[in-house]
Amino acid sequence: MDRTEPRLITSVERGVATVVISNPAKRNAMTTAMWRSLPELLEGLAADPEVRVLVLTGAGDTFCAGADISTLRESAGTAQGLAVEAEEALAAFPRPTLAAVRGYCVGGGGQLAAACDLRFAEEGASFGVTPAKLGIVYPASSTRRLVALVGPGTAKHLLFSGELIDTDRALRTGLVDEVLPPGGLDKRAEEYVRVLASRSQLTQASAKEFAGGRTDRDAHWAAEARGSTDTAEGVAAFLERRAPRFTYTTAPTR
Repeated sequence: MDRTEPRLITSVERGVATVVISNPAKRNAMTTAMWRSLPELLEGLAADPEVRVLVLTGAGDTFCAGADISTLRESAGTAQGLAVEAEEALAAFPRPTLAAVRGYCVGGGGQLAAACDLRFAEEGASFGVTPAKLGIVYPASSTRRLVALVGPGTAKHLLFSGELIDTDRALRTGLVDEVLPPGGLDKRAEEYVRVLASRSQLTQASAKEFAGGRTDRDAHWAAEARGSTDTAEGVAAFLERRAPRFTYTTAPTR
């Protein structure tokens, strides 16, 4: 395959799935084919019991400059619908997700980063939500997710102006969770996801749903806890001063 061809590159190593957005000719802009392929790709990773954490990042020195604008000439509505489907599939991924951001994280790239549970960024990254530059109605679900992250004031600033903000402001407003110095993103992200991969999926999956606002799964998670050995293993490991060996595995959320 031509390495310059727009594509999503996937790898799984030691419990960590990494999805790389690669479209070097257009700053990793997402094409229609890339938007369309992401939900199926995520479904496959969610079905893999070896995958405990997912990292989304961009090839080279940028995360994602948004949707490939040329696709909007054909049908902006279709392109936007595919982007929302991909965003929702990422938000629904049953295990922790981390966006590792360097360079531009704009438009559709911002949608994908916001759909992850956490966002780490390297100094010098730029964030923007740019539909006002194109006369596009930003999706309601994406707008609500953005407001939940940064609050209505910052969300309006981003949406009304389309201006880019730097990592300092992104950190201050809650758009990102950590900012790393140049050259420090990969090491910190790798260390952090290894920690996540070692923790209880029972705790993580239930917390992800509760934090996301689900109110219909309390009984489900109570039953899962009763049927799991993770609590007993965690307590035993603590008392025995050893690393726990958690065995609970999450399934895709329904």
